[in-house]
Amino acid sequence: MLATRIIPCLDIADARVVKGVRFQMLQSLGDPIERAQFYEEQGADEIMLLDVNASYKNRDLMFELISRVAKRIFIPLCVGGGIRDIEDMRMALMSGADKVAICTGAIMNPGLITEGAKRFGSQCIVLSIDAKRYKDTWHCYTYGGRRDTGLDVLEWARLSEELGAGEILLNSIDRDGTGEGYDLELTKMVSEEVSIPIIASGGAGNLEHLYDAIIRGRADAVLLASLVHYDEYQIGEIKDYLRTRGIRVR
Repeated sequence: MLATRIIPCLDIADARVVKGVRFQMLQSLGDPIERAQFYEEQGADEIMLLDVNASYKNRDLMFELISRVAKRIFIPLCVGGGIRDIEDMRMALMSGADKVAICTGAIMNPGLITEGAKRFGSQCIVLSIDAKRYKDTWHCYTYGGRRDTGLDVLEWARLSEELGAGEILLNSIDRDGTGEGYDLELTKMVSEEVSIPIIASGGAGNLEHLYDAIIRGRADAVLLASLVHYDEYQIGEIKDYLRTRGIRVR
């Protein structure tokens, strides 16, 4: 069994780290380079850098910022937001990213997953799914959670694996920034539907929520934002807690 990864998420708007609730009401929380270094020093396994407005505003990912962050940290860096084609992927990886997360671009052009996997390897391709409950299922949203595609999350997860995605970043819009815990039903359903790793995202408010995501939700990694951004916990404390509960961490 692989060790569970602890991944701080840096949502970026206007070159600053931001955090909101359900993808709204964003507040500035500081410099992304300083934050990335800070979390690496604490023991983070990876850093996720997501430009939350790039797709919505139809602009390029911030390649200069990616390069500056990548030069200051030595753990894997995954970047996303506004990646529309193979050239965007290539530029992100050339700028120092180890992986790219694609959401809107993949739904608009599913072949982008396959082409990216062939060019750069499946391990580089993270499918980001922004999911929101609709009746008794969940729909995929695009453009930073602004547009309901009507696409069923489970169907899209299955297809993305077939197309070559290496892992799935599963974001619950309903739980994002609420501190109410991950959407365990959603996470478990997707985890059981595919064989590639699942990163649970959205809603962590305490350490028990992380344990639940791993054990009950069957997540392979947990994404954190508010829990670490507001200095409630340091990553070392989080890992110590999970070890005491029998979870293997790095």
